[in-house]
Amino acid sequence: MKHLLLSICFSLTFLFGEAQTSSLKSSPPLTEATPKSVGMSAERLDRIGSMLEAAVADDVIPGATVLIARHGKIIYHKSFGSSDNPNDRAARTDDIYRIASQTKAITSTAIMMLWEEGKFGLDDPISKFIPEFKNPTILNSFRMTDSSYTTNPATRGITIRHLLSHTSGLGYGVIDGDERFKAIYKKAGVTDLFTTKDISIGESVKKLAKLPLHHSPGDAFVYSEGLDVLGYLVEVVSGMSFSDFLQTRLFLPLGMNDTNFYQPEAKANRLVKIQTKTNDKWAYFTDTFYDVDYPIKGAKRFFSGGAGLSSTAKDYATFLQMYLNEGELNGKRFLSRTTIETMMQNQTKDYLGTEKHYGLAFGVVKADGVMKGGIGGEGTFDWGGYFNTQYFADPEEGIIGILMKQTQRIGGDYTGERFRSMVFSAVDN
Repeated sequence: MKHLLLSICFSLTFLFGEAQTSSLKSSPPLTEATPKSVGMSAERLDRIGSMLEAAVADDVIPGATVLIARHGKIIYHKSFGSSDNPNDRAARTDDIYRIASQTKAITSTAIMMLWEEGKFGLDDPISKFIPEFKNPTILNSFRMTDSSYTTNPATRGITIRHLLSHTSGLGYGVIDGDERFKAIYKKAGVTDLFTTKDISIGESVKKLAKLPLHHSPGDAFVYSEGLDVLGYLVEVVSGMSFSDFLQTRLFLPLGMNDTNFYQPEAKANRLVKIQTKTNDKWAYFTDTFYDVDYPIKGAKRFFSGGAGLSSTAKDYATFLQMYLNEGELNGKRFLSRTTIETMMQNQTKDYLGTEKHYGLAFGVVKADGVMKGGIGGEGTFDWGGYFNTQYFADPEEGIIGILMKQTQRIGGDYTGERFRSMVFSAVDN
């Protein structure tokens, strides 16, 4: 029944002219090829496997899935170790991972698709669409004993651009770097990240809108729940649930068949367990503020634009390939090349230092980052997720790298940094 409803939504989306358009270009879906065919060294790629095998053997990580692609060809796609050590289940390349903050780039893409349709301006105030955000304030004084506080008026309102670039002044509740905001968000009942509870993203966002900001919008970069706000904006503007919008406008057309906010029962056994170390043995991670099984149980109606999706390495690589193709895949146009150029520009001044800036969806490598080495060329875009997933894509080299793990509080994990540098070291043309 769910697939039937999605098919109906998909058909209606086309009928009313709100879907992705056809393109003059027609780049094929990702297919497998040899490393040599795209100028990569198979011997050097094998070093990545050796590094990860050693990390598993030394109990640095319990397991991982890796995907490397170049020029639209998958040249390395393997899994290592276990996706469920207590049950001795070997990791597989089609394993499903909670991608957490890798959701943000997908939400940003949805927003930019609606912007291309003329639904709003990037510098429109969010209060135009979500009135609860009118007259924002900044935290002034705070008393920890009862979480009471005073505020001052913000110098300007929050815009859609501020939300995309993490310069809105909003915080991130339970993972915020400021203990005052952790307490304020908890007292207000704001839902952070993901949940099995029976609550909608709109309900949580409206609570968030009434709370003070870290700073006036535009004055600093503070990682925030702004993308959750934008997920709700998609619902307000499109008239669809955020989940249905992504399915009909992105996932189904791109062939991202394993990417969902909540996985169906038939795919539940493919969800990788979150693992940690207990008495020097791998064990399930349960000591936390959320239910670790949120993608497969609970009310299943909280569509977190900042952290809620789960996916596979191949699905996410497909999403990134669309960006490397300048917004097109398989003859379908999702974003214009000119829109992507805007999205990659520096929206955060020097708030993130000299090696990277943040655009409207990704962190982007600058010249000083290239000089540091091992993270790709200028313009390489990247991000990661709370459960230790990561990705990067280099437009100049046409390279995508994805490393997916599901761990918490383990320490000493060197695999992410080494993986990235070793991918670029395998270029052989």
